[in-house]
Amino acid sequence: MKYPPERREAIMRKLLPPNNRPIAELAQEEGISDATLYKWRKEAREAGQLLPDHGSDPEGWSSRDKFNAVLETAALSEAELGEYCRKRGLYPEHIRRWRQSCETANERDEAFEKRSREAVKQEKKRNRELERELKRKDAALAETAALLTLRKKARAIWGDEDD
Repeated sequence: MKYPPERREAIMRKLLPPNNRPIAELAQEEGISDATLYKWRKEAREAGQLLPDHGSDPEGWSSRDKFNAVLETAALSEAELGEYCRKRGLYPEHIRRWRQSCETANERDEAFEKRSREAVKQEKKRNRELERELKRKDAALAETAALLTLRKKARAIWGDEDD
């Protein structure tokens, strides 16, 4: 079923702050399938519109939407930031926290990579030690087998004194 653009826009506004209506609730209220609303939301996001994933809590926004909000507000003054936040049902503190998270994301990646490299280094060291120990034990086992073979041959030649 084809919906007029005006109705579609009106319904999509209900997904935006300050309403932040859940898709399931809106679908039931409007008599439109969930899949259609999800599709419209996806298309709106691809067009660059910020839409929360679920609920009125800004923490329910996807990482991509949070990052886009940080980008959109990067050059705004305090007054413009306040207006932006009111329009989207946010607090400036959300934007500041998200910006801080974006700025430190690479640092966390570098720290994770450093820990990973250190763990790999430790595992390689442990692997070398285990291989060295395995070689030593293999040599000891081969020596023991040779001694047992020699003992058996010696008993066969000189006779068994223990029995």
